[in-house]
Amino acid sequence: MKYLSLPVLFCCLAACSSGDTASDASGNFEADEVIVSAQQNGQLLSFTAKEGDTLAKDAIVGKINVNGISLQKEQAEATIDALKEKTTDPSPQLALVRKQLAVQEAQLTQLVHEQQRTENLVKADAATPKQLDDINAAVDQMQKQIQATRQQLTVSETNIANQNRSILSERSPLEKSLARYDDEISKGIIVNPVKGTVLARYALQGEMTVVGKALYKIADTDTLLLKAYITGKQLPEIKLGQSVKVLIDAGDKAYKTYPGVISYISGKSEFTPKTIQTKEERANLVYAIKIRVPNDGYLKIGMFALTQFH
Repeated sequence: MKYLSLPVLFCCLAACSSGDTASDASGNFEADEVIVSAQQNGQLLSFTAKEGDTLAKDAIVGKINVNGISLQKEQAEATIDALKEKTTDPSPQLALVRKQLAVQEAQLTQLVHEQQRTENLVKADAATPKQLDDINAAVDQMQKQIQATRQQLTVSETNIANQNRSILSERSPLEKSLARYDDEISKGIIVNPVKGTVLARYALQGEMTVVGKALYKIADTDTLLLKAYITGKQLPEIKLGQSVKVLIDAGDKAYKTYPGVISYISGKSEFTPKTIQTKEERANLVYAIKIRVPNDGYLKIGMFALTQFH
């Protein structure tokens, strides 16, 4: 007895109990599954994800105890506040020097005025040259004092600024630590990454968890992927984006039809899956394809389906 060829066998499988329903390929539905893992170490204070739940993207489904990190953050904040108290307020000290400078400049103005008056008196022989020499010396002395006071003001400003800069240089690393603590604290909140249905739950509230431990598995079941296999002879008949029909059982001798779009065609052949039982047919090479099918709620992961390309 000769064994049926692979395309004929696929047609036989597709026919099932209906003699006029032929298929080009068959397979099972699957979905892009995402395993959500813990991003922090600690006890699960809350965890609400349950199998069968439909979760929205960015929904909060749990919380991990991160009190230790919160305390470290508070310590860093207290250290930053302490740095402010270590800095010197330059205002009182500099205000005193500026006040002294203002007094000296006022005195210089009076001396210059007196200098001009004495010069006029000397020209009129109403004052002696010694009086003019004395006032000139006083003006020169006051100018030197003003120059020294201005230098003192500059030095005081520089010294205080350097001192405060040295203290506040410790602030930047502490602020970086605060940002890191905020990031670690945020990882204690379990946020659902994709919209979909929870397929499996691997942890319970109250359990200890560690970074990388799987918490639950979720998949978007609004659209499923039908993974099927075709022969090399069928390969030229299909292309990416092609619309096809997908059929599932709907009672005796009846099928329910869904629209599908080919989203993946394997670039290399592989051996026929072992679900095709004949030894000779398992030696043949086939190509895997995936068909995206919108789900109305009746399609399930793992469900068997047929597909028609024409």
